[in-house]
Amino acid sequence: MRLPGWLAQHLAALRALLVFTVLLGLAYPLALVAVGRVPGLAGRADGSPVTVGGRAVGSALIGQSFTDADGNPVPRYFQSRPSAAGGGYDPTATAASNLGPEDIVDTVAASPGGSARSLLTQVCARSRAVGELDGVDGSRPYCTPDGVGAVLAVFHRDGLTGPVTRVVSVNQTAPATPFLARYEGVPVELAKPGEDYRAAGATIVPVRGDAPAEPAVPADAVTASGSGLDPHISPAYAQIQVARVARERGADPAAVRRLVQEHTTGRSLGFMGEPGVNVLELNLALDEKFPAR
Repeated sequence: MRLPGWLAQHLAALRALLVFTVLLGLAYPLALVAVGRVPGLAGRADGSPVTVGGRAVGSALIGQSFTDADGNPVPRYFQSRPSAAGGGYDPTATAASNLGPEDIVDTVAASPGGSARSLLTQVCARSRAVGELDGVDGSRPYCTPDGVGAVLAVFHRDGLTGPVTRVVSVNQTAPATPFLARYEGVPVELAKPGEDYRAAGATIVPVRGDAPAEPAVPADAVTASGSGLDPHISPAYAQIQVARVARERGADPAAVRRLVQEHTTGRSLGFMGEPGVNVLELNLALDEKFPAR
């Protein structure tokens, strides 16, 4: 007996569904699990865990923060770079911030929950905090001394031209002091929550300031990696932390510097990427050689 055409089509679709469910929903995942159990790959498949005394303390491939319960850096440890993955180094939420170089104006809402810091202000705040923690110059171009983006909203009499009639420091609110007292002879105001100065017709003007062109705080100390999980920092960021870590541990800075060099890896295949320092492995070596006082 010949089946009706519509029924034959549905049965063929059902068979295809069952076949691909078995192949792609069962066989393929199980094959990948089996490959992950191959000697030499098992550790990587499990996340490259690092254990001390039989206890997992982290991963060699996934970064982590070295902060206290309040989120403050623990001074005796080298600090990792910022992370935009979830609440920080969350492998289930790996991601970048998706903010770009033109994100320079904060959202200052009337309610704190609606406010958002621009990428520029995030970089400025992080650089200032690193500078204070490690005793280096945390200033950067286009940043105010209080750690926000040095950006003005400039209003002209004739729209985009004519004399300046009003100037607002868009990333500073009361009780701050405007980073510039006057701009082209006009007093600089502080931003008011809820105001959209760009929509009101202002020209957005970033101000470079007198910070050095090459900041003492390197870029990886103030920006997150693309994945948000990078366990490495640059040798430059590690070097500015040496004095603090040595002081906190009562160690010779030269000895701490040698440990940094021992945990610095070169470029992949000699030409790809940049040298890096694995922060977890370095901090474990510190705990072993220079236990905290």
